[in-house]
Order: sequence, then structure tokens, then C-alpha cells
Amino acid sequence: MSKRKDRVIHLNAPSSKSISHRALMVAGLAVGESLITNLLASEDIAWTRACLEKLGVGFEDTEDGLKVKGLGGKIASAASAQASTEPLVLNVGESGTTCRLLTAIVAAGQGSFQIQGQGRMHERPIDALELALKEQGVTFFYLQNAGCPPFILHTGGFRGGKIEISMEQSSQFLSGLLLGASMAKERTVITVSGRKIVSWPYVGLTIKVMQEFGLGPEIEILENGTWQTKPLDEIDEIVPGRIRFIVTPGRFLARTFNVEGDYSNASYLLAAGALKDEPVVVHNLNPDSLQGDKEILNILSKMGARVTWQDEAGGDPARVLVEKQRLHGVQLDMGSCPDLVPTVAVLMALADGPSRITNVAHLRIKESDRLQAVSNELARVGCKTRLLEDGIEIFPQKIPQGQSFFFKTYNDHRLAMSLSLFQLAGIDVNLDNPACVAKSFPGFWQEWAKVVNE
Repeated sequence: MSKRKDRVIHLNAPSSKSISHRALMVAGLAVGESLITNLLASEDIAWTRACLEKLGVGFEDTEDGLKVKGLGGKIASAASAQASTEPLVLNVGESGTTCRLLTAIVAAGQGSFQIQGQGRMHERPIDALELALKEQGVTFFYLQNAGCPPFILHTGGFRGGKIEISMEQSSQFLSGLLLGASMAKERTVITVSGRKIVSWPYVGLTIKVMQEFGLGPEIEILENGTWQTKPLDEIDEIVPGRIRFIVTPGRFLARTFNVEGDYSNASYLLAAGALKDEPVVVHNLNPDSLQGDKEILNILSKMGARVTWQDEAGGDPARVLVEKQRLHGVQLDMGSCPDLVPTVAVLMALADGPSRITNVAHLRIKESDRLQAVSNELARVGCKTRLLEDGIEIFPQKIPQGQSFFFKTYNDHRLAMSLSLFQLAGIDVNLDNPACVAKSFPGFWQEWAKVVNE
């Protein structure tokens, strides 16, 4: 089929899931009533809202957005407030962000809390966060598997002082501690330990939301033997042992907060532009975003696609134009943007020449073992792969045209959306659980229909 550049497919990026989580939590801790606009409506966000409601946060849906009546920085379980022996049960579903951030937040409160989830959540480790919280006098009692939810947490609040946290498994542990430390009795100094840091940009998002609500941490970098204060926008390279965060206790202040578009979920739409004969324009993205998954634009360019920013009329957020060119293999360190791996892996399977993705070992403890899952599903179309200790190598093969393939999603929203890209390679894609996209992008199939039906 020849290119029809006179026809352009217009798609809309959904609101950011990562920022929606953080805005809800910070507004829930704030003094007064906040208004959150453009909040994502998805299963993961619903779990966060339900947990915050159980803690006493008030919500009201309005035409203008979601009104959030905050707790003023005071969290107590029923066991604390009513001298009950029963912990307050908080169900986080399959939302890792809800689980990890909320655990640190309630640890800064008073009483007993039972954190439980569903599916793979009970296999996803939280022991690194437990180790850090022990320094604050918080105790964990695991109900099934040691080091994983479900567990009961007993706390008398954050004392403050020094805390060390490893980010080798997840950056969400640090994000949770930053939020919890806002309620500590004394100033808290959080140092990052371990051998490496993964997904740093998500910590940047946490700090940015905290700053928007009036209570951001101070960031210090060790340079020439002394700690130097650095603004968030000057933090480029993160090294364990050479960065720390100083949180002075205080109260977040209510405000109106608008959630920007999501690069993670926009990645499937942007990638479609690299495969589709017609150009694709994706709206509702912030060119100055701190989201690590904005890297998808650079990755598409490195692989050969044409990516162009365009101004929107009327002062709305900018839009991105992606045009198809021949894709070629690349080698990528994706430690800062692991959620993009399934999307990029499918593009690599359709490129000329082999590719390599590294520094993403932590993908094995996501909603699925994403490295193994990607390898399994690419093999269905004849693509050869080799799993690495921290990544995957992909060796494209000619994909048979006009055939129908059945793919497993592993109940993983990112696998489902990424594998759909194979439709643009001339094959019929059948997914075992297409509904799992509701976890982060309930409107995905409506947007995708615009791509495949043009």
C-alpha cells in the first residue's frame, strides 16, 4: 500500500497514570480542598482512590474535576483511633504504585494497617522498603510470602533522622519515603544505597508534585567530598551513595492541579506512527515533561522514524507528528524507562537488523515477568530472542503476512497494548485478555480503532 500523507490520523494521549497517583496522594495529605483536573480514570487509579477513602480522604466528582478534601498530614487506623486490635485493611489491587507509595505513607501515621492486593501483587517484593522503615520503628508481619504483600504494618509514626533505601528493585520505594517523611517528627535525610538506581524519572515526578503542593525536598549531590544543593531540573546522573534528599516536616497545601498526558500509554500510539503508512499525530503531551517515558520520542528517532513537535492552536499542549521510515536495530539502556520495553521490543521485531535492551532486570517483578513474556510472544511470529541477565536481544525474522496469531497477555496491560502493534505488520492479532488494558488505559481500544480502521 502506498503512503497517503494527505491523510493524518489524530490520536489523544490519556492522562498520566503516574502523575494521577501522586496527585491523589499528595492532595489527600494536604490541608484543605484541592481540585484535580484531567485525572486518569483507570483501575489502578481507582485502587488508590479507594484506599485513600478508607483513610478518611474526602472525594467529590464535579464537572470541573475531582475535589479532594485532605487529611492535613494526619493518618490513623481504626486500631489507633478506637483502640481496636483490628488493622485497617487497604486493598491495592494489582497496582504496584498504590502499594509501595501507600505503604510508606501509612507507615508515617499511627496504628495498624493491612496491605493486601490481587494476582501478581502478592509476588512482588517490598522487603527493601521494609528494611528502610524498620529504621523508623515500623514493624511488618507477613501473612503469606516473606517480603511480599499481604502484610500487617504496625507504626507509631516516622521519627525522622537518617534513612537508607535501595532503588535496585523499584524507584517507588524512595517516592513513598519522600511522601511519608513530610509527616515525620523531625527532619529526615534519605540516602540512596545499593549498586544502581532504576526508574529515576519517576522520583522526579514525585518531587515535582510535592513542590506543586508547597512541600518539596531539598536535593543534595556529593561533589568533591561535600554535599551541594541542586535543583531538580539539574539532576542528570544519579549515583548511589552520592545523592540524598532532605525532607523538613510540614503540610502540603491544597491547590488546583492539572494532570498532563501520559507518555507511557502514548508510546503505543506514537509507535503506530512509525509503522503506519499514514502519519500519526498524538495530542495532549507536554514537551517539557519530566516523565522518563518521554524517551520514546528519542527511541523512535534512533530507530529511523521521523518525529516532529507541532504547536497546537489556542495555547493547548503541543502535539507530536510521527511518520514511517525504515526502522533499524539499536542498542538501548532502558533503565530509566522500563515500561517502554514491550513497545520497543515489538518495534525491534519489525526492524532491519538485531537489537539489544539492557539494564531492565527489574522487569521480571512487574505485572508479569515482562522479559520472559516478551520473549515468549515475539517467538509466536518467528522472531528469535536471547534473554540476558538484565535485558533481551532481539533478532528479527520475516513475519508471515495475512496470518492470524494468538497472543497471551499474562493479564499485563502493557503486553496487550504493545502486541497490538503487530496488526500494522499485516497479521491478525488475537489477545487472550484484551480487557486488561483497563488497568491504565481504559480507552485504548477506542483510540486503536482510529489507527487500524483508517
